[in-house]
Amino acid sequence: MDEIPGFQKMMLPLLRFAGDKKEHSTKEAIEYLADFFNLSEDQKNKMLESGNQKVFSNRVNWARAYLKMADLVNPTKKGHFKITDKGIKTLSENPPEINLKYLNRFPEYLEVKASWKKNPDTENEILTPQTPEELLESSYLDIRKALAQEILTKIKTCSPSFFERMVVELLVKMGYGGSISDAGKAIGKSGDEGIDGIIKEDKLGLDIIYIQAKRWESVVGRPEIHKFVGALAGQGAKKGIFITTSKFTKEANEYVPKNETKIVLIDGALLAELIIDYNLGISTQTVYEIKKLDSDYFEEE
Repeated sequence: MDEIPGFQKMMLPLLRFAGDKKEHSTKEAIEYLADFFNLSEDQKNKMLESGNQKVFSNRVNWARAYLKMADLVNPTKKGHFKITDKGIKTLSENPPEINLKYLNRFPEYLEVKASWKKNPDTENEILTPQTPEELLESSYLDIRKALAQEILTKIKTCSPSFFERMVVELLVKMGYGGSISDAGKAIGKSGDEGIDGIIKEDKLGLDIIYIQAKRWESVVGRPEIHKFVGALAGQGAKKGIFITTSKFTKEANEYVPKNETKIVLIDGALLAELIIDYNLGISTQTVYEIKKLDSDYFEEE
């Protein structure tokens, strides 16, 4: 699938779209540019990593925002915009491309950029197809991946008993079991081969989930999963969670018990993600709030 065009590539076609001097909605602009760039349905509907907005729509909005900073278009009412006289003049000059470097010729844009107090070296900003929100999300994901790797490295230095307790605490944070003390009593109490502990599925204990926790470096294969299923059968259990700090082989992931037993496999990567999501043993360092204009507030009667 071809890449979605960067927001800077959208500036000139967007300005040309508005060149009829009519008022247009952002929705109309998005539809026009999707046809202009011949985007597939998958490209049009691809979401940002956060899942809060479509990538293409986000880039169109930022292209419009930068054109507005240079006074080439102006908002008219909520979700609508119109080309300015300066925008018409710019089109008459027939520029081959409009990007952030091109916008530097407009005093209005330079004034806005100066207010950001950014580094004057904007070469990377000029080259990137990503919007500020995409860059922020990308940086966030890089930080999260580094933290996940740090978590796994730290877990592997801890004792097996600590790992088992940590697994139960995580499951309790996820909504399983009753209290930490209730769940903790189950660890090491079963005495059954292939089972490290048990936890209530809910606070009332209507069902029990059996846990296998392996703090391993080597890959977990199908035989280990089959062994765990056998241990569950020996307990008359139907639900189990197999957790490892390493990975599962393809055969292990594809293994499906022939009986009614349900097994959930959690490898090291997913384990680290869950630890981050449920704030187990980590602390928040910085919080950035991304805010947007409430257009309804500024609408006059």
